[in-house]
Amino acid sequence: MAIFFTSDTHFGHTGALSRFRRPFASVAEMDEAMVANWNATVGPDDEIWHLGDFALRMGPDAMASLLDRLNGTKHLITGNNDGPATLRLPGWASVQAYTEMVLDETRLVMCHYAFRTWNAMYKGALNLHGHSHGQLKGMPRQFDVGVDVWNFRPVTLPEIVASRQRKKKDQDLPL
Repeated sequence: MAIFFTSDTHFGHTGALSRFRRPFASVAEMDEAMVANWNATVGPDDEIWHLGDFALRMGPDAMASLLDRLNGTKHLITGNNDGPATLRLPGWASVQAYTEMVLDETRLVMCHYAFRTWNAMYKGALNLHGHSHGQLKGMPRQFDVGVDVWNFRPVTLPEIVASRQRKKKDQDLPL
Protein backbone atom coordinates (compact mmCIF):
# COMPACT_ATOMS: atom_id res chain seq x y z
CA MET A 1 0.00 0.00 0.00
CA ALA A 2 1.29 3.43 -0.96
CA ILE A 3 0.10 6.83 0.28
CA PHE A 4 -0.55 9.66 -2.17
CA PHE A 5 -1.43 13.35 -1.96
CA THR A 6 -3.28 15.69 -4.29
CA SER A 7 -5.35 18.85 -4.22
CA ASP A 8 -7.41 21.27 -6.27
CA THR A 9 -8.78 18.90 -8.88
CA HIS A 10 -11.77 21.22 -9.37
CA PHE A 11 -13.65 18.46 -11.20
CA GLY A 12 -16.53 19.96 -13.19
CA HIS A 13 -15.24 23.52 -12.90
CA THR A 14 -15.29 25.31 -16.26
CA GLY A 15 -13.48 28.32 -14.80
CA ALA A 16 -10.48 26.17 -13.88
CA LEU A 17 -9.54 25.88 -17.55
CA SER A 18 -8.79 29.57 -18.03
CA ARG A 19 -8.16 30.72 -14.47
CA PHE A 20 -5.46 28.11 -13.83
CA ARG A 21 -4.37 27.85 -17.49
CA ARG A 22 -5.14 24.15 -17.71
CA PRO A 23 -4.24 22.60 -21.08
CA PHE A 24 -7.58 20.98 -21.86
CA ALA A 25 -10.15 21.79 -24.55
CA SER A 26 -13.12 21.16 -22.26
CA VAL A 27 -14.11 20.34 -18.70
CA ALA A 28 -15.02 16.81 -19.79
CA GLU A 29 -11.50 16.34 -21.22
CA MET A 30 -9.94 17.77 -18.04
CA ASP A 31 -12.02 15.55 -15.77
CA GLU A 32 -11.32 12.39 -17.77
CA ALA A 33 -7.58 13.13 -17.94
CA MET A 34 -7.42 13.60 -14.18
CA VAL A 35 -9.43 10.42 -13.53
CA ALA A 36 -7.10 8.48 -15.86
CA ASN A 37 -3.97 10.00 -14.25
CA TRP A 38 -5.30 9.29 -10.75
CA ASN A 39 -6.13 5.66 -11.55
CA ALA A 40 -2.83 5.09 -13.39
CA THR A 41 -1.02 6.34 -10.27
CA VAL A 42 -3.15 5.20 -7.33
CA GLY A 43 -4.01 1.53 -6.93
CA PRO A 44 -7.23 0.18 -5.38
CA ASP A 45 -5.43 -0.69 -2.12
CA ASP A 46 -3.55 2.63 -1.85
CA GLU A 47 -4.50 5.57 0.36
CA ILE A 48 -4.90 9.10 -0.93
CA TRP A 49 -5.27 12.42 0.83
CA HIS A 50 -7.10 15.06 -1.21
CA LEU A 51 -6.25 18.47 0.26
CA GLY A 52 -9.37 20.29 -0.85
CA ASP A 53 -11.38 21.69 -3.73
CA PHE A 54 -12.50 18.34 -5.08
CA ALA A 55 -15.30 19.45 -7.43
CA LEU A 56 -17.38 22.51 -8.32
CA ARG A 57 -20.71 22.94 -10.02
CA MET A 58 -21.53 19.23 -9.89
CA GLY A 59 -24.58 17.70 -8.29
CA PRO A 60 -24.19 15.25 -5.41
CA ASP A 61 -24.95 12.20 -7.57
CA ALA A 62 -22.41 13.21 -10.23
CA MET A 63 -19.77 13.87 -7.55
CA ALA A 64 -20.49 10.54 -5.84
CA SER A 65 -20.20 8.70 -9.17
CA LEU A 66 -16.93 10.46 -9.96
CA LEU A 67 -15.47 9.77 -6.51
CA ASP A 68 -16.46 6.12 -6.85
CA ARG A 69 -14.47 5.88 -10.12
CA LEU A 70 -11.25 6.97 -8.39
CA ASN A 71 -8.93 4.32 -6.95
CA GLY A 72 -7.84 4.14 -3.35
CA THR A 73 -9.08 4.84 0.13
CA LYS A 74 -9.85 8.54 -0.10
CA HIS A 75 -9.54 11.15 2.67
CA LEU A 76 -10.65 14.76 2.26
CA ILE A 77 -9.01 17.77 3.86
CA THR A 78 -11.67 20.39 3.21
CA GLY A 79 -11.04 23.32 0.92
CA ASN A 80 -12.84 26.61 0.42
CA ASN A 81 -14.84 25.18 -2.53
CA ASP A 82 -15.93 21.96 -0.82
CA GLY A 83 -19.57 22.50 0.09
CA PRO A 84 -21.84 20.40 2.30
CA ALA A 85 -22.68 17.99 -0.55
CA THR A 86 -18.97 17.27 -1.10
CA LEU A 87 -18.40 16.69 2.61
CA ARG A 88 -21.31 14.23 2.78
CA LEU A 89 -20.14 12.03 -0.12
CA PRO A 90 -20.11 8.39 0.98
CA GLY A 91 -16.80 7.70 -0.78
CA TRP A 92 -14.65 9.58 1.76
CA ALA A 93 -12.97 7.46 4.42
CA SER A 94 -12.58 10.65 6.49
CA VAL A 95 -13.28 14.38 6.22
CA GLN A 96 -11.50 17.04 8.24
CA ALA A 97 -10.16 20.57 7.87
CA TYR A 98 -6.67 19.77 9.14
CA THR A 99 -4.64 16.73 10.06
CA GLU A 100 -1.18 15.69 11.14
CA MET A 101 0.41 12.33 10.51
CA VAL A 102 3.81 10.68 10.50
CA LEU A 103 4.80 8.96 7.26
CA ASP A 104 8.21 7.37 6.68
CA GLU A 105 9.44 9.04 9.89
CA THR A 106 8.42 12.45 8.53
CA ARG A 107 5.81 14.50 10.32
CA LEU A 108 3.24 16.00 7.94
CA VAL A 109 0.96 18.92 8.71
CA MET A 110 -1.80 19.04 6.11
CA CYS A 111 -4.39 21.69 5.35
CA HIS A 112 -5.91 23.11 2.18
CA TYR A 113 -4.12 26.38 2.91
CA ALA A 114 -0.40 27.08 3.08
CA PHE A 115 0.79 28.12 6.52
CA ARG A 116 3.27 30.81 7.45
CA THR A 117 4.16 28.69 10.48
CA TRP A 118 3.06 25.20 11.54
CA ASN A 119 3.40 22.67 14.31
CA ALA A 120 6.94 21.21 14.57
CA MET A 121 8.20 23.20 11.57
CA TYR A 122 11.57 23.64 13.30
CA LYS A 123 11.71 19.93 14.07
CA GLY A 124 11.50 18.83 10.44
CA ALA A 125 7.73 18.71 9.92
CA LEU A 126 6.53 19.36 6.37
CA ASN A 127 3.48 21.43 5.47
CA LEU A 128 1.51 19.94 2.57
CA HIS A 129 -1.17 22.21 1.13
CA GLY A 130 -3.17 23.13 -1.94
CA HIS A 131 -5.20 26.25 -2.75
CA SER A 132 -2.44 28.24 -4.48
CA HIS A 133 -2.32 26.29 -7.77
CA GLY A 134 1.47 26.62 -7.94
CA GLN A 135 1.36 30.42 -7.68
CA LEU A 136 2.77 30.74 -4.15
CA LYS A 137 6.49 30.55 -3.49
CA GLY A 138 6.84 27.88 -0.85
CA MET A 139 8.78 28.19 2.34
CA PRO A 140 11.38 25.57 3.29
CA ARG A 141 9.66 22.25 4.08
CA GLN A 142 6.39 23.48 2.52
CA PHE A 143 4.89 21.85 -0.58
CA ASP A 144 1.90 22.53 -2.83
CA VAL A 145 0.44 19.12 -3.75
CA GLY A 146 -2.13 20.54 -6.18
CA VAL A 147 -2.69 18.98 -9.58
CA ASP A 148 -1.54 22.14 -11.34
CA VAL A 149 1.96 21.57 -9.88
CA TRP A 150 2.14 17.79 -10.41
CA ASN A 151 0.99 17.21 -14.00
CA PHE A 152 -2.62 16.58 -12.95
CA ARG A 153 -1.88 13.48 -10.87
CA PRO A 154 -1.39 12.48 -7.23
CA VAL A 155 2.14 12.23 -5.79
CA THR A 156 3.97 10.35 -3.05
CA LEU A 157 6.03 11.83 -0.24
CA PRO A 158 9.33 10.67 -1.82
CA GLU A 159 8.36 12.47 -5.07
CA ILE A 160 7.48 15.60 -3.13
CA VAL A 161 10.76 15.66 -1.20
CA ALA A 162 12.81 14.81 -4.31
CA SER A 163 11.32 17.78 -6.18
CA ARG A 164 12.88 20.21 -3.71
CA GLN A 165 16.18 18.32 -3.69
CA ARG A 166 16.37 18.55 -7.50
CA LYS A 167 15.76 22.30 -7.36
CA LYS A 168 18.46 22.72 -4.72
CA LYS A 169 20.96 20.73 -6.81
CA ASP A 170 20.13 22.91 -9.83
CA GLN A 171 20.73 26.04 -7.76
CA ASP A 172 24.08 24.73 -6.53
CA LEU A 173 25.43 24.27 -10.07
CA PRO A 174 28.05 26.83 -11.15
CA LEU A 175 26.96 29.31 -13.81
